[in-house]
Amino acid sequence: MLTTTLSDFRKDIKRYFDQISQNFETLIINRGKDSGIVIMSLVEYNSLKATHHELSSKVNEERLDSAIQKLKSGKSFEKKLFEE
Repeated sequence: MLTTTLSDFRKDIKRYFDQISQNFETLIINRGKDSGIVIMSLVEYNSLKATHHELSSKVNEERLDSAIQKLKSGKSFEKKLFEE
């Protein structure tokens, strides 16, 4: 996670954008006490939104937890979808 001030961000905006997009960094721009802005790549944002959606209902959360437990306990199986 990167942090900077608004004035430093203005001075070097291209470098910050390059770091964010190439390294999947998150940038926090401090704007005073308890105030700030977060900048992240579109890939990171979409991933965050997808995770939020998957965990937005109790049923989805329980389904994911169950699948994780099956994988950890070795009770999962593999199935080929296409014959080669």
